[in-house]
Amino acid sequence: MASVRKASAWLGLVEDSDERYYDDEYTEGAGAAEQWVTDPRVRVASESAQEQGRRIATISPDGFRDARGIGELFREGVPVIVNLTSMEPTDAKRVVDFAAGLTFGLRGSIERVATRVFLLTPADTEIVSGESSGRSAGGFYNQS
Repeated sequence: MASVRKASAWLGLVEDSDERYYDDEYTEGAGAAEQWVTDPRVRVASESAQEQGRRIATISPDGFRDARGIGELFREGVPVIVNLTSMEPTDAKRVVDFAAGLTFGLRGSIERVATRVFLLTPADTEIVSGESSGRSAGGFYNQS
């Protein structure tokens, strides 16, 4: 039963009461920015991409409490892909409302990419669509 509890704690489903695995020096020295980058639900590009300004973050929040991570990355000018497919519908609506206010306040934009997946882009980021403006509405194989 202990292995099930450890696996549940690792997945974040239950509180981990086993403190022997934590190093106090490491947790005290970690900065706020490192906490978000090391979160397994957040993926950000490498440091070389950060130096060139080419980063995109993907976040799959578990609840509304994870909205802060979205806001901090977006304030840094990082485009954020928010995947809400694993959230409860009420919390997902709250996160979308938060993201809409965030993008409005920082003059960015929010775009729905797929069902319950949104792209938040800062004001200085251009979204390039893969669709050609000259393509007919009937599709590629329309011969009429």
